[in-house]
Amino acid sequence: MEVIIVCFLLFTLEKLPLPLEGVVLALFSLVCVYGAAASLANPMFGKQLIPLGDPFLKTKAPGENEKNNENSSPCLTTSSRLTSGLRTIAKMLDSGRVCGIPTDTVYALAASCQHPEAVKMIYNIKERPAEKPICICISSLDQLTAVHPPFCPLLWEFMNQVYPGSISCIVKKGEWLKKLGVGAVYDYVGTKDSIMIRVPDHTVTAHLVNMTGPLAITSANPSGEPDSIHHDMVILRLGHKIDGVLCDGSSNEVVASTVINCTKIDEEGITILREGCVPVVRVLEVFKQVKSKFV
Repeated sequence: MEVIIVCFLLFTLEKLPLPLEGVVLALFSLVCVYGAAASLANPMFGKQLIPLGDPFLKTKAPGENEKNNENSSPCLTTSSRLTSGLRTIAKMLDSGRVCGIPTDTVYALAASCQHPEAVKMIYNIKERPAEKPICICISSLDQLTAVHPPFCPLLWEFMNQVYPGSISCIVKKGEWLKKLGVGAVYDYVGTKDSIMIRVPDHTVTAHLVNMTGPLAITSANPSGEPDSIHHDMVILRLGHKIDGVLCDGSSNEVVASTVINCTKIDEEGITILREGCVPVVRVLEVFKQVKSKFV
């Protein structure tokens, strides 16, 4: 190819002897035929039957940027689309580490309810004020019914309507939490008398919690800053402080869940403490419909 290029330059400058023009054209034709044959045969048979050199221009394969980001990430990252990725994060959580996980709203920091020290680490990682409680996440309402908490029929019916979903219900604490698997961190989640429960409508989160048991979770962002709506945001902002991130791309929502105080639902109804991705109007409509069944 170098000879051909030099000859073309000489031809352009009208310095190439006439007899050599035919030779150059013949060589160029052979190179073109060779390249065409290689470009057809090699992809057809899936291997390099006809040798070719390195490409002059290189483009990155799809997903190569993600792989490079994973390799350079300050923490371990795995894909939510892989069973091995879920197992890796589950093992990390079971061993007392803190990881970023996707939910049906925004990304969250998670710690196993079997490791109080991991829950306390979340406060340090987020620089979260101690007076702000952390909630627990379960995979389904069936986990809750299995331990028979002393909830009134109105509360049970309300939770049946809103779970799974982007709503967090605050209920009264009790010994039933220990049967649920929260005994080890009983004093580190919720307040002295109440606990907030999340049942995300998210397949990945549900599978993960089924593998680990209840998780203590809170939004994966430094305290006071906007929520993380992509795993890259979690890695960038908190990757140097946490142990792993379960990567699931963009989150389903741009704000966190709607928080409802249900501790006095039978006597005074519900109280909206924070409007999130579920509008207050929608929550009140659901409660009105539920309550009408008990009048």
